[in-house]
Amino acid sequence: MKYKLIRNLSMATALIFSGAAAAATAGRSSTDADIAARTAHEVRMYTRYTIWDNINIGVRDGVVELSGQVSQPFKKKDLERISLRVPGVTGVANRLEVLPLSRFDDELRVRVARALYRDPVLSRYGIQSVPPIHIIVNNGHVTLEGVVNSEMEKNVATLRASSAGLSFGPVINNLRVENPKTKS
Repeated sequence: MKYKLIRNLSMATALIFSGAAAAATAGRSSTDADIAARTAHEVRMYTRYTIWDNINIGVRDGVVELSGQVSQPFKKKDLERISLRVPGVTGVANRLEVLPLSRFDDELRVRVARALYRDPVLSRYGIQSVPPIHIIVNNGHVTLEGVVNSEMEKNVATLRASSAGLSFGPVINNLRVENPKTKS
């Protein structure tokens, strides 16, 4: 009984400091949406998460599903371990693809990043700790993932990535437009 009282007091203290969003979920177990939000936060805080990685998170009945691509083999295991530590997670389905380790792909990643983030339209994204445009290179094939503010920025990203050269085939642009009606 004392344990429950102490736990509830610490929960109340945490609610005071965490704001209204946490207050809405007080007294009940973590929902899948809560777990997904916490897991996404932990992934973003992972110090080795870069623009060369693309991680998607889904949660069903407390089981986190990680999908997407990572540029180094150790990141796959690290992200699984990080996800398992999130409160409410009952398991992890790790479907992350490890991209081939290739000097050619590494050079292409850097060339595409320079082309994107040196462009005046997209340069403001490059100053963020983890820019929202992720560059996935798999055996010379370039895919852009992430989010931009307008359709124009999406189109500029395709043009700049294509102009970086060395890519095998067309650049696949999977960027999402955050504000479709905004004109830049």
